[in-house]
Amino acid sequence: MSSLGTTIGIAMPLESAGGDLLSSDCEAQVFWSLRRRLVWASLRQLISVARLRATLIVLLSVVFWCALYFLFYSGFDLLAGLYPAVIESLYNAFFISLMAMLLCSSGIIMYTNLYRSPEAAFLLTTPARPERIFAYMFQESLWFTSWGFLLLGSPMLVAAGVVVAAPWHYYALLLPFMLSFLYIPAALGAIACLLVVDRLGRVRWAALRWAAVLGVAGLLWLGWSVLGGNQSDLLTPRWFQELSGRLRFTENRLLPSWWLSTGLLEAVRRPMAGISEDQPWSESVKFLALLISNALLLHLLALWLARRLYRGSFSRMQTEQASRRRVKIGIVDRLMLGRIGGSGRPPSHLRLMLVKELRLFRRDPVQWSQSLIFFGLLALYFFNIRRFSYNVAYSAMIGFLNLGVVGLILSTFTTRFIYPMLSLEGRRFWILALSPVRRDTVVWTKFAFAAGGALLPCCGLMLMSDAMLDISWQVIAVHQLSCAALCLGLSGIAVGLGAKMPELREQNPSKIAAGFGGTLNLVLSAVYIVVIVLLTAVPYHFYLSSLHGLAAVQSERLTRWLGNTTAIDIAIAATAVLGAIATILPMQIGLRAFRKMDL
Repeated sequence: MSSLGTTIGIAMPLESAGGDLLSSDCEAQVFWSLRRRLVWASLRQLISVARLRATLIVLLSVVFWCALYFLFYSGFDLLAGLYPAVIESLYNAFFISLMAMLLCSSGIIMYTNLYRSPEAAFLLTTPARPERIFAYMFQESLWFTSWGFLLLGSPMLVAAGVVVAAPWHYYALLLPFMLSFLYIPAALGAIACLLVVDRLGRVRWAALRWAAVLGVAGLLWLGWSVLGGNQSDLLTPRWFQELSGRLRFTENRLLPSWWLSTGLLEAVRRPMAGISEDQPWSESVKFLALLISNALLLHLLALWLARRLYRGSFSRMQTEQASRRRVKIGIVDRLMLGRIGGSGRPPSHLRLMLVKELRLFRRDPVQWSQSLIFFGLLALYFFNIRRFSYNVAYSAMIGFLNLGVVGLILSTFTTRFIYPMLSLEGRRFWILALSPVRRDTVVWTKFAFAAGGALLPCCGLMLMSDAMLDISWQVIAVHQLSCAALCLGLSGIAVGLGAKMPELREQNPSKIAAGFGGTLNLVLSAVYIVVIVLLTAVPYHFYLSSLHGLAAVQSERLTRWLGNTTAIDIAIAATAVLGAIATILPMQIGLRAFRKMDL
């Protein structure tokens, strides 16, 4: 008798002795046993084969956590002393933004896991219940969508508790609060994925594109109304009051983000003296119970929908026939191919590959919608930056800080979208291998696409920031040079590492970005950004401070060494050299590894 356990490597029969299917509990034991074996095998392989990689992951995670902790501690210490009432509004805004991102991320990962992964296709050939397969895939999705929140959110919440000397039960409740909250948007994303695939059928991609456009427009409108509508100077008490008023919608009592923020604030609050009925910890536990009960309800609803919809929607998707449409070549593609104003000669392989990358970018709403959201919000911030009450001498320093922000946002895009590009070619590499295209051309195409797509928005944003800050043309030129070095260097690091460590069997870009190579790319990018910004920011700070006689200059020796034009010239030259090294060295390493790769 065949058995599900034997088929997937677990010694447990698929059918009972009487020929009936396994009970739900026994089936759950089989899948939990499978999950435990997979996790244990991955850990054992990581420790035995890639011990250095495991050590680096743990070490970098600890360093990253500590750095975030001290950053959040400084911020909460400032707000607790000046504007304590703002913390509740910031909590509500942060958690509702996080909930929206987790919902979208969970929906995308669940779509890949349920409908595109070979593992799901294999499991559906067994008599396992569809809701059990759904739950098995959901565990993986929950991990990939939530580890970032745990890594980013835990130092923030611990720092907030330390600043106000929270009682012990606040720290004991942190993990249950975070896990129960994470489950809600993850389950909502999974439910949305099932409903969209089952109900919308062929028009699901068009519907998602329109939803993405409307979502981007809504977020830009929200950002404009929050940042652009305030009439007071930024970071003043009146500005914070106006901002709290505009974020009032995040305090809706039906939002899980409000339950989480209110529960945490109750846990951190101490009871009022002389009032025995005031027990904040019990109120906090009630909000925790509310989160857990809603998470369990959504869990049951998702399983019920999976039992009714999953197998049928999967079958319909596999039998769909691609519609035959006449391919239209857009203006951008014709410009790239040289059909407008060109010499009439056939386009080069590099141009053809670039057109392919541009089409893939346009067809992926996740990429262009996130780019529009982040760069659009950054443009709104730069447009309103004149409201800062800054000294003229510090405007250049604010510009350097803005340069760092642009670099950090760009590094998240290169890690999430550029680094996995070569891995995602995967099983289609045989087509490229048979075509008359050199492997170097494939890698250089990825770099040209990444660098070209980064230079225009990033340099444009820095130009807008400097124009609003009324910075001198010399500093503007330095900012443009540093920004170009960031764009080229970050693109080179992402493409080079992606060619050096491709994961050709993985089709999920989120998993590729969350792996060791993606983590290493993110860390190297962060270090590179800090070095590039500090190289020119430090000498300019001392030079401008000495010119304006600011008290910030404490050391005469440092001012003598760094506060002169020679130090600035050396810093500019070092920026150019470092940018060239960060671009060429990873690309050479990646090209060498990619040429030797057995496809």
